Amino acid sequence: MSQIPSSELIINCDGSVFHLHIKPEELADTIILVGDPGRVELVASHFESIEFTRASREFVTVTGSFNGKRITVLSTGIGTDNIDIVVNELDALANIDFSTREPKKEHKRLRMLRIGTSGAIQPDIPLGSFVLSHISVGCDGLLNWYSSRDSVSQLDMERAFMKHTEWPDNLPHPYFAKASESLISLFEDSTVKGVTISASGFYGPQGRVLRLPLAIPDMLRKFESFRFNGERITNFEMEGSAIAGLSSLLGHDAATVCCIIANRHLHESQPDYKPFVKKLVELALDRLTR
Repeated sequence: MSQIPSSELIINCDGSVFHLHIKPEELADTIILVGDPGRVELVASHFESIEFTRASREFVTVTGSFNGKRITVLSTGIGTDNIDIVVNELDALANIDFSTREPKKEHKRLRMLRIGTSGAIQPDIPLGSFVLSHISVGCDGLLNWYSSRDSVSQLDMERAFMKHTEWPDNLPHPYFAKASESLISLFEDSTVKGVTISASGFYGPQGRVLRLPLAIPDMLRKFESFRFNGERITNFEMEGSAIAGLSSLLGHDAATVCCIIANRHLHESQPDYKPFVKKLVELALDRLTR
């Protein structure tokens, strides 16, 4: 096996990985990912015991136990660019020997569940419901930087989506990454089946117009009306595609489940959404540690 140069995998002086500042032995095999660093405390408040807490930039990590099972909660910040850091460094912690800088002979498969908030674009998806992204649509372009992106993208659906939306040539090529079947099976009885757009921004990339016009003026209508083998676009968020795509490429199980706090079609929002997120956290902890 070839040694990974220090310029490619940066290990801090204390033996922790560069951005996350955690060491291999501090990471559990089951990981809850949240965008907001403040939401780490909400998840960790349910833990029966806590091993350690670490904070570096927007990356806050707590490892502890729930239902007698070891679990890590980690904040990613906003956007798929941060997910590129988080998933690659989590994989490095699990599957690279930091002393030799070589990939381990035995692959460790991590489970990663993102818990987030989201806006629905279909009128029948109520506020406060939980959407599990069976497929995440990456409109960010991140996975296109990796040579095997076609192996984890639903290519027929991808082509149909680009044709239906008349996808502009100057936008990143979208990719359609599937969630882990094992995680889908844990949550499908209590969630709405989702095909979720992971947008590269909150305003224009999600069809919001303030003072700048959109590259696809009727984007929301085109997304809402898209159908493929009975599937439809359900909601927007900003990280799930990179989590699903990178995890599939690296051999991990991953999925995203979001609480719906707005309905773009109905022009409704739920500003007091924290009780719903709390219920989602409790559901996730229960299912992941059964």
